[in-house]
Amino acid sequence: MKNWIFLAIIAASLFACNEPATTDNSAVKEMENDDIANIIRNPVSAVQEVDPDFVPKLTFKKVLHDFGEMKEGDKKEYTFEFTNTGEVPLLISDARSTCGCTVPKFTKDYVKPGKSGKIHIAFDSHNLVGAQTKPITIIANTYPRETVIHIKGFVNGNKNGHEGHNH
Repeated sequence: MKNWIFLAIIAASLFACNEPATTDNSAVKEMENDDIANIIRNPVSAVQEVDPDFVPKLTFKKVLHDFGEMKEGDKKEYTFEFTNTGEVPLLISDARSTCGCTVPKFTKDYVKPGKSGKIHIAFDSHNLVGAQTKPITIIANTYPRETVIHIKGFVNGNKNGHEGHNH
């Protein structure tokens, strides 16, 4: 008797598992209608050429800012402006510099085609003397993935004999 009950339970569970799955495409349709879905797509394939129409384009008004001369210890700031000249939304994942003296802050939200964003740079010349050129590397869903902009300036040493150093 116990064997029959056991077999009945197994048979019921097998038939329950064979029910056709219902397909709910509402989540897929919602993603297709959402601009963010375009960001997730990878425009680069190992097999196919990059489709230049399906890649965001990061276009800056200028890619180099010269702070000119400053005294050692001065803090300067500048905001680079850019436009997404591509056909799909642009998303910056990171912006970094090679030196702790240069701190970038960037637009965190995606930038729709034709819209603009900003990368704000704070430069601290403490302990720096002489000609300074600092690259800021922007990582985005563009092709190529990295775009580099620069700041530069000339830091005059202070009068108390402190020489500073060049990063």
